[in-house]
Amino acid sequence: FVDDLFETVFSTNHRGSALPLPIKYMFDFLDEQAEKHHITDPDTLHTWKSNCLPLRFWVNVIKNPQFVFDIHKSSITDACLSVVAQTFMDSCSTSDHRLGKDSPSNKLLYAKDIPNYKSWVERYYADIGKMPAISDQDMNAYLAEQSRLHVTEFNILSALNEIYSYVSKYNQEITAALDEDEQARRQRLGYKVEQLITAMSLES
Repeated sequence: FVDDLFETVFSTNHRGSALPLPIKYMFDFLDEQAEKHHITDPDTLHTWKSNCLPLRFWVNVIKNPQFVFDIHKSSITDACLSVVAQTFMDSCSTSDHRLGKDSPSNKLLYAKDIPNYKSWVERYYADIGKMPAISDQDMNAYLAEQSRLHVTEFNILSALNEIYSYVSKYNQEITAALDEDEQARRQRLGYKVEQLITAMSLES
């Protein structure tokens, strides 16, 4: 079960299922940011990617299947899934975990498998890096198509309100970052964000 899970998650082309475009786009963005800020430590970039996808998304789904499926999670099931999630987190880590007789059981169960799982994670990141880059146009087209396919499934106004709450709270940091980015300056995104906040403030 665990091997199948890792094979499915950390594969760029598993059983005919192609890698979703946003993953490639996001990982390329992280590579660009590392280059832009002169970050050459591979462990740092590895940690960024792990925090963005496996640890942020997959661990949450593994530990909480009720978020995706209409099921009841018993305490026994929860304990088992916590072991799998811990194995998942250890496999994405760049640190070497030294285990002994006093180590918790959830770390000992798959201790022998973790080096192999770590190699799968590293290969996955490397394979994504070798894939052709996704253009902004292709990414925008993909997002537009996903929006069209799921237009009736989400409350758009509620989502926009959540985004606005975040932008309003951190407006100075966001506009400053946009003003420093060449592409954002070209599209005057910082100015547009300020206009949006001003308009929403007047409405409220």
